Amino acid sequence: MRFCFLVALLCLGLVHAAFADPPQNGNHTGAVSDESKFTFDGIWKPKGAMLSGVLIPPPALKAITLKINKNKYEVAVEGEDHSDIGTFTLDPTTTPKRMTINSTEGPNKGKMILAIYEIKNADAMRVCYDLSGTDFPKEFKAPKDSELYLVGYRRQVSETKKDDEKPAVTSRQP
Repeated sequence: MRFCFLVALLCLGLVHAAFADPPQNGNHTGAVSDESKFTFDGIWKPKGAMLSGVLIPPPALKAITLKINKNKYEVAVEGEDHSDIGTFTLDPTTTPKRMTINSTEGPNKGKMILAIYEIKNADAMRVCYDLSGTDFPKEFKAPKDSELYLVGYRRQVSETKKDDEKPAVTSRQP
């Protein structure tokens, strides 16, 4: 059950060092110049995560997929027969920015999770959650013996978009 709870929390974020490499689709580099144009919508995969000072292993991260549409999210885990589904609200006026997550279906139904978030670029973001649900984290750290969970996500490029980005191949006949 604790694993399911943690998986649901993987719905939004990235360990700081994982942001150093550029986005895989090559379309965006550097920080988002106008965060008001940033959209959470899309499919996200975790790049890295840490819980109470312990890194989450890559096979566990690979099994997780987050889908976001407006203020709704769904976290699915390969091999699980249920998803965590809910809503989130943002408060970009604070430093760091805050996020409140409300699970409405699945293993975390009825739980509210407090978090802080940071947009790294158009395809990368990180979130730090307080698993105790008592307060918003103060910084992007998840030290040993804490109930803090730090996770980062990369936006995935759909197959349709990948095909659209490929240059057209023209054949020349002599």
